Amino acid sequence: MAQVYRGGQLYGTGQPARLTPHEVRTHTFDPRRRGADPDQVREFQAQLADELTDLHGQIRRLSEENDRLKRALRDWQTMHARECRPNEGHW
Repeated sequence: MAQVYRGGQLYGTGQPARLTPHEVRTHTFDPRRRGADPDQVREFQAQLADELTDLHGQIRRLSEENDRLKRALRDWQTMHARECRPNEGHW
């Protein structure tokens, strides 16, 4: 099942909101005297956003694989239950 986002949060899961790569790329900081180099901050934001993109893709693929394995196990259990007769000790 694909993850559905609503307002930056996974809809209906009660899990905390995840940062999106877009939010990382576009986040701004208040200017401070002797602050960080803006170019370095943007470079770091880009690297972090790329990493988040990769991680979100991995989570999506793993979730899909998990769903596939659950379906395969359910199908196997259903098939096996039909083949087994009660009280014959096969289950």
